[in-house]
Amino acid sequence: MQQIFLLIFLSATLLYSKSITLNNNDLQLIKSSPNEKAITIRLIKYLELKKKIKEFRILKKLSHVNSFYNKILPINDETKYHVDDHWSTPKEFLINGRGDCEDYAIAKYFTLIETGIPKEKLFLSVVKVKSATNYHMILLYFENKKSMPLVLDNLSFRVLPFDIRKDLDPQFIFNEKVAYLLKNKKIDKKVRIKWGKVDKWQLLLDRVYKNNE
Repeated sequence: MQQIFLLIFLSATLLYSKSITLNNNDLQLIKSSPNEKAITIRLIKYLELKKKIKEFRILKKLSHVNSFYNKILPINDETKYHVDDHWSTPKEFLINGRGDCEDYAIAKYFTLIETGIPKEKLFLSVVKVKSATNYHMILLYFENKKSMPLVLDNLSFRVLPFDIRKDLDPQFIFNEKVAYLLKNKKIDKKVRIKWGKVDKWQLLLDRVYKNNE
């Protein structure tokens, strides 16, 4: 039965997906997993989601993608990867299941781009959550540079304007082209992010685009 699911996914990939391609290592990983059936069903639902929402209006498209990924259970990186902070590619997230806030935001970012939303309108945002000590990552959609963005967050199934999310205090936003500081939760000044010794964002982009991970 599981092999049938994998064949369905591979066939669907040829028809609908340009972003995630399973290589032999991926197939072996899935086939050896005790969660093989659940993984394959999740991958098929991902392809069905992209096909279904392709022509949806913006808010409906954002809401569907937000809800789809939020159904995946959370887990912190230290428990899952035995490291403090690991950024998963969408394929890793879909195959492994469970992740932390960066994994949700990154997967939503790439999925929305694949469904036709210009990447210039999508920004990952590092925020502080009131009453929490750690930083948190969300995805923001900007209709234009002067608009109040909409928030896609694994802490909420509702896609809401950023100014309504009083619990979130933005630090900075970034995508593949540029980074900004926000003022009153709207785009303000360009900023150059100092990632430290390791630029996790660039490493992730390399893995997504160059290595098809």
